[in-house]
Amino acid sequence: MTTLYLVRHGKAAAGWDADHDPGLDPAGRAQAEEMAVLLASRGPLPLLVSPMARTRETAIPLAEQWQTEPHIEPRVSEIPSPVSDLAERARWLRGVAGNQWSQLEPTLQTWRSNLIEALREQTGDTVIVTHFIAINAAVGAAINEDRVVHFHPDYCSITTLRIDNNRLSLLKQGDEATTRVL
Repeated sequence: MTTLYLVRHGKAAAGWDADHDPGLDPAGRAQAEEMAVLLASRGPLPLLVSPMARTRETAIPLAEQWQTEPHIEPRVSEIPSPVSDLAERARWLRGVAGNQWSQLEPTLQTWRSNLIEALREQTGDTVIVTHFIAINAAVGAAINEDRVVHFHPDYCSITTLRIDNNRLSLLKQGDEATTRVL
């Protein structure tokens, strides 16, 4: 059995409607430090991160503590938006978030499938620093939930999944908070 620790990135310096790839703000950096303290005794473990700046920055304190280099895994990145205009991108995400995976366009269903495949490929306990929708997609696959958003993982919360015989199961849902996603 493999245990996956899905970490939502720390608080970003800007929202989805303001920047395509923001880093962390000061609160986000402090959250990343706190998360590293919580996970330190479980490792060193492989550390996968989305290519986005906020996930890479969130992983830094844990990588430094474990003296390891995070591996960038594009399949655990943010849900891909078909639009680049920031205001339109925010409207698009709100529409997606209120939907069900089975009703979304095939490219988004493929993104979700690729994310789940990346998780199932892990052969040992792993920390994965990723995003709000990605964590919802992974937990949804584990509990057979079709809603795109069914819980609100807080910044740097840790959601724990298990892989057993290629099946995902939820061990512990990460802390929730009312965070501004858009």
